[in-house]
Amino acid sequence: MPLGHVTAFFLFDVSNAIDLQRLRSEIDASVSTRLATKPATPTYLQYQQPPLTLDGAVIGAGEVDGCRVRFKAFDYGVISVALTHALPDTWDQLLTVGAEWQDNPRLSEQAERLCRDLVTRIGAAVSARHEPALSEDYVVFTILADKEGSADQLLAAHGMEIARLLRGERETLSLQERDEVLRHRISYYPADAVIPTWSSALVYDTESGFPGVLEILEFVNSQLLEFRYYDQLLDVELARTYAALQVDTWRPTWLSRRYSRAARHIHSLFIDVNELTDRAENALKIAGDVYAARVFGLAAARIGLDQWKANVRDKLKTVDDIYRFAVEQAAIARGEFLELTVVVLILLEIVLLMH
Repeated sequence: MPLGHVTAFFLFDVSNAIDLQRLRSEIDASVSTRLATKPATPTYLQYQQPPLTLDGAVIGAGEVDGCRVRFKAFDYGVISVALTHALPDTWDQLLTVGAEWQDNPRLSEQAERLCRDLVTRIGAAVSARHEPALSEDYVVFTILADKEGSADQLLAAHGMEIARLLRGERETLSLQERDEVLRHRISYYPADAVIPTWSSALVYDTESGFPGVLEILEFVNSQLLEFRYYDQLLDVELARTYAALQVDTWRPTWLSRRYSRAARHIHSLFIDVNELTDRAENALKIAGDVYAARVFGLAAARIGLDQWKANVRDKLKTVDDIYRFAVEQAAIARGEFLELTVVVLILLEIVLLMH
């Protein structure tokens, strides 16, 4: 059995923003060692605002059920809880344990508790908290390439086991399904490979190569979580706006300020969501590394990130259309009011002349 480990990422959208400088100062004030990012971020991953990585020990949770605990805080309000455990000794054991790591309510509950403990610990650095926090999870099985040979050899010998592992299946899959899982694969050197699916991934790489891949997979899932939140937020706000605009009222349009209020609210929402999505999309740049860019693109496609981005863009277009409609209706209402004012003034002049 190859050496390696399994890492379950549990990501929580806890707020609109996290002040990372304040978080660092609060944590550093209570621990004796400086908490730098571990492992160091590869140079080809350039964050606009680098996330802060914290050991679970900062809240007294260095290990949970034999898993090493690690937190990562992103400035756009996401906290990732990573639980890491060594791989078992045999493929049969891995297939049994691997299925238990996916869709595991107990692990999810523990990760949520750890996240809440951290948010309580760093509360002053968290602004506009989201309750309840939206969540996303992803499992990565990492096999170290030192002793296993090439990726082609690994897939030839254990392709079916890998496909079952990533599908979370204990039964043997069809050859068609095995090939479907394995064809979504990226390799750069003979001794590396990344095979992502919508809920899990297998990373085959060296000790120095796998951390960058795990960081990309974690970041892609943080993006997915953010755009799921924006999509949900826009759904709620659009429903509220539709209801407000469709309310029957006895007052004429020019006496009602609902279109003006709706225009202001929708315009504010449009600006806020645009700002948040821009910040999330531009949070990470991949500089000069074709392999990393391809890993990012494949992982994003496999988890459906582009579809969620498209959903948000479509709803922002709808928000913009409603804003234009509300502005137009507000202008019509002001025009009606001005016309009525002119008619009233003319009538007053006539009355005054007759007297």
